[in-house]
Amino acid sequence: MTSTTHLKSGRPRETLLSGHEGQMTDAQLLAVLLRVGGGGEGAEGLAGNLLAQFGSLHAILDAPASTLLDVRYLGPAKVATLKACLGLIGRYARRRLESRPVFQHKDDVARFLASELGGEEREVFAGLFLDTRHHLIGFEKLFFGSVNRANVHPREVAKRALACNAAALVVAHNHPSGIAEPSAADIELTERLKRLLGELDVRLLDHVVVGADRVVSLAERGFI
Repeated sequence: MTSTTHLKSGRPRETLLSGHEGQMTDAQLLAVLLRVGGGGEGAEGLAGNLLAQFGSLHAILDAPASTLLDVRYLGPAKVATLKACLGLIGRYARRRLESRPVFQHKDDVARFLASELGGEEREVFAGLFLDTRHHLIGFEKLFFGSVNRANVHPREVAKRALACNAAALVVAHNHPSGIAEPSAADIELTERLKRLLGELDVRLLDHVVVGADRVVSLAERGFI
């Protein structure tokens, strides 16, 4: 059976197993996790309704379990499956970061930071602390703010870097608005952190802004 037949036949599991997940819609992938629908609809129908209700796949996965449990035809088993999927994504990305230099594959960094910060309802500033070979020493959420701002103290960031014996650092924060575009304050903070950490022989490799659908690297923008 061809992949086109799989896609048209409403059999997302078979499409996934045939190795054509890249051709699948969000609704089809979500239907594989849900397994069954409800109220006379199949899993794809339920998945489509969820996407329409929440607006996007990431909004579904980021929603609190209590919110999902209030949705009709989503029982504890389905909600637990969705939350387990999100947890596995984060652990998968972290294990890949721990097994090789962080910037060997930048997609791993983006995936990990999106899983850690993308679902936060307030602004969170965090750091990836790295050794001399740019392997991950640890990840910490350092400052917590409001829906649009977190007060970041560069000296505290530097203290944590020294405490971790880090040779390099990637900092990141989320924009709860969902828009990943760096602000003027983000750029100014990056410059202050770079100067201060440089005095301590700790290299600031990047400052990543996490939005709803993407992440933005200030290093790639030329600010580091």
